Amino acid sequence: PFIPHDERRRAERCELILKMQADGLAKRLEHAHAKTAVIGISGGLDSCLALLVAVRAMKQLGRPTSDVLAVTMPCFGTTRRTRSNAEILCDELAVSFTEIDIANTVHSHFKDIGQDEQVLDVTFENGQARVRTLELMDTANRTGGLVVGTGDLSELALGWATYNGDHMSMYGVNAGVPKTLVRHLVRYEADIAASAELRRVLLDILDTPVSPELLPAKDGEIAQKTEDLVGPYELHDFYLYYVLRFGFGPAKIFRLAKTAFAGRAEYPDEVLYRWLRNFYWRFFAQQFKRSCLPDGPKVGSVTLSPRGDWRMPSDAAAALWLAELEQIPLKG
Repeated sequence: PFIPHDERRRAERCELILKMQADGLAKRLEHAHAKTAVIGISGGLDSCLALLVAVRAMKQLGRPTSDVLAVTMPCFGTTRRTRSNAEILCDELAVSFTEIDIANTVHSHFKDIGQDEQVLDVTFENGQARVRTLELMDTANRTGGLVVGTGDLSELALGWATYNGDHMSMYGVNAGVPKTLVRHLVRYEADIAASAELRRVLLDILDTPVSPELLPAKDGEIAQKTEDLVGPYELHDFYLYYVLRFGFGPAKIFRLAKTAFAGRAEYPDEVLYRWLRNFYWRFFAQQFKRSCLPDGPKVGSVTLSPRGDWRMPSDAAAALWLAELEQIPLKG
């Protein structure tokens, strides 16, 4: 529901949204007298979009794109594909690029807190995310800049972010953009790319599985795929839209999903139900992360900013919504 189906309108919408994102960041950079815009670049989709927006913002301000400082921070789960794409993308966009290998810092941190590195639990994952944020924040201080956040609206709805890790920044340009729309914005940038190599790398980033890359790679390939864990983003964005934009209840949203995804073999009723239940559970459980979000631009009618459109107690319970789901009859 976030994506116009008409190709011409979709291109116009993408250009407008990118301009809104860039306008917001440009104003914040100007207001803060920031010398640099520091971005953690992973070779993934969200950081790619944030980088494209930062480049647009610098051009709007009449500043060199080298004032954007992209930092790649490889660790245990980083793959050659994402590392290579990150560097090529930065080279094509003519931004400043540096690498900080955080492995030694993470090893030291785990030693400090007594974390067994053979235990691939939430501490193993979140420790890396928080070290990355530390590196970015202090790099921004050292260069007189600010950290540009990369997390998107879908991740905020599901709480798919490490609290005070990738959850935190000094300005979150993607906070109002759902994951399904992120793909179209990057695809639009590929369509208008100034060079064949920029187009190629953008298309390869689009083709890369969505992953935080916090678990060790397997045979050089991504071992941790986000949609295997939290569910398909096209379903979650559908649920997000009708929960926030219209306030529909679980039973009605389930009926709408059955109609919208009819004929899709991968989405039988049981799958739609499973991920709708997962959506409600995560949405309520993770509000505490949304109660203290960085600023970011509002680009559409659905947003989760605690300062304007969405006010929800961090300890709100999902019991009533889950009870309604329990009343939905499923075949078999």
